[in-house]
Amino acid sequence: MTKLTMYQVDAFTTELFSGNPAAVLVLDDWLPDAKMQAIAAENNLTETAFVKRNSSGWDLRWFTPLNEANFCGHATLATSHVLAHELGVEGELAFETRVGTLRVNGKNSAYQLDFPSFSPEPISEMSPLLREIVGENAPAFKNFENLFVELEDEQAVCDFIPDLPKITDLGPFGLVVTAKGNEHDFVSRYFVPYAGIPEDPVTGSTHSTLVPYWAEKLGKTSLSAFQRSKRGGHLLCKLAGDRVLITGSAVTFMKAEIYLA
Repeated sequence: MTKLTMYQVDAFTTELFSGNPAAVLVLDDWLPDAKMQAIAAENNLTETAFVKRNSSGWDLRWFTPLNEANFCGHATLATSHVLAHELGVEGELAFETRVGTLRVNGKNSAYQLDFPSFSPEPISEMSPLLREIVGENAPAFKNFENLFVELEDEQAVCDFIPDLPKITDLGPFGLVVTAKGNEHDFVSRYFVPYAGIPEDPVTGSTHSTLVPYWAEKLGKTSLSAFQRSKRGGHLLCKLAGDRVLITGSAVTFMKAEIYLA
């Protein structure tokens, strides 16, 4: 019987029961992929992160309840919080991932995430399925894993009712709806039902494309973003060349032991 320590952290928040929860396991070596996927399915959180040391830093992988993710921001933040706050690892953290090296630094009581910028690729004409989902022919763009649609205003983002079966048919793409904000520069919501995530509460990875999009549209490189999910989360963002810097906080909810046969 193998016993492992697992943490659950609420990311992009300073208060429990808000932001986006992620599980984190610090390993000596990878478990079999099927075992990591089974743990993620058992947790049934948007993401479970697995991290282990390498020669110069850390290797990091993320699993949704249904598959391994290419990129996840909130679980990177949660992992950084576990390493720094729970295990006392000091200094900059460098994670090797599917999307390259992600760096994280403590910043006062928060963490600054240094992510690659994935430029928005304009969609000249929405597909009939996408137009049916959002109910209009709106400005749309994409990156390597998601489709983005700009709605009329923040209220339209809040009022958006996702047709999850139809959004599932967009797979392997998730769907982001976004708009200029009232109190913040922009707001968004994110739906990934094909990966077992009906709505992601707060998403770091989507902001690697939302930030360059809104930076160009608003003519500014420092932006305040808010994800208008039920739990909600605030992200302070900056476009720095080909990188996106995102600052957020995290709090530990749980430390537990899990047992694997």
